[in-house]
Amino acid sequence: MTSQFQGHKYITLETFKKDGTGVKTPLWFVEKDGILYMRTPMNTWKVKRIRRNPRVRIVPSDVRGTPKGEWVSGTAEIHHESELPWVNDLVRQKYGWLKRLMDWRSRITGKQGNFAVIAVQLDGRPGNPSDA
Repeated sequence: MTSQFQGHKYITLETFKKDGTGVKTPLWFVEKDGILYMRTPMNTWKVKRIRRNPRVRIVPSDVRGTPKGEWVSGTAEIHHESELPWVNDLVRQKYGWLKRLMDWRSRITGKQGNFAVIAVQLDGRPGNPSDA
């Protein structure tokens, strides 16, 4: 994993609207083989924005999205969680009881089973908004 992401529980993912305006979202993440993975409900705007424009920026952050490092550019892909079931296992290992609590809440609210996995391959370049 890129050293700037090691030891962090949150990243902020910036996706871009049609007019180029960035939208920042703090998320849990896991890493495998140099790719960062995040889970989110399939019907979110960030998923729709990534489908239209896969260019993203990403930075380690706190739970509120305050950056704790340098922004890096990357390319995102959307997968249905059924394509990458091991991502859910890695998230469960990393976040423990918090993940189990979120799973319980999803079951109670009937929102389980329709999640996307966002896979981000980092470019290794500083993430300038003009790159998007």
